[in-house]
Amino acid sequence: MLLTIDVGNTNTVLGIFDDQKILHSWRVKTDPRDTADELWIKFRSLVEDFEVSGISLCSTVPAVLRELRTMLSRHYEQTPSTILEPGIKTGVPLLVDNPKEIGSDRIANTLAAHEMFGENGPVIVVDFGTSTNFDVVSAKGEFLGGALAPGIEISVEALAARAAQLRKVELIKPKSVIGKNTVEALQSGTIYGFAGQVDGLVRRISDELNVEGITVVATGGLATLVIGICETIDFHEPDLTLIGLRLVHERNH
Repeated sequence: MLLTIDVGNTNTVLGIFDDQKILHSWRVKTDPRDTADELWIKFRSLVEDFEVSGISLCSTVPAVLRELRTMLSRHYEQTPSTILEPGIKTGVPLLVDNPKEIGSDRIANTLAAHEMFGENGPVIVVDFGTSTNFDVVSAKGEFLGGALAPGIEISVEALAARAAQLRKVELIKPKSVIGKNTVEALQSGTIYGFAGQVDGLVRRISDELNVEGITVVATGGLATLVIGICETIDFHEPDLTLIGLRLVHERNH
C-alpha cells in the first residue's frame, strides 16, 4: 500500500492508498521542530495496521522536509519513495516566471485536478489552507499560475491580535449576514467575506481565461467552512493533494 504525506504550514495530512482507492486519511499538526525519529514514531502509530510498500510526499516546510529525508533513509530504506521536488517527473508544465517558486502541493493539486476534472476544459483549484490558493490548470494540464490570498484562520487570528475589543470566535455559519452581536458579526464577516472573495477571484480568473467548460474544485482543511456558501464551487475533493502524490509516485516507479 502507498503512504502519501502532505506537509503543510499548519497541518500534515497522511493517506493510505490501496491501488487507486484511498482507504484512510489522517490530519495532524505540523511542528517544524520534529526530528526524523519523532516523525517516524508519529506516522508509524497511525499506519501500523497497514503494510506500507511505497511512500510519496511533499512538504512546504523546509525544516520538516530535511527531517523527512532522514526518516526515509533511516527507517524506510528499502521502501520505494518519491519526494515531490524539482527533477521529479510530474508531467505538469509550469508556465510561470520562476517554476522553482511553485509549492510542491500546488503541483500535486494541478496533476490531480487535471486527471479527475479536466475532461471538459480548464480547472481552477481553490485550496483553503494557511493561505487560500487559486491554481489555474489549462485544458492540457499545464499550470498557468494563479492567486494567493491570506487564509481564513490566520486572518481571524491577526484581527484578534490587533483589535482590543475583538477576539477569536468559532468559525461557523452565523444565523444571518447581519450580526446582532460581536461574535455573529465576526462570523458573518469571515465566512461570507471569504466566500465573496473566492467567488470574486474565480469570476475574474474565468473572465481572463475566456473559455468555456471551466470547472472549479475546492480542497484543503478549511474548505468545508465556505463551500456551501460559495456560488462558483463545482466540486469538493478533500484528498486532492494526496491523489496528486499518488499519481506522481506512479509516474516515477
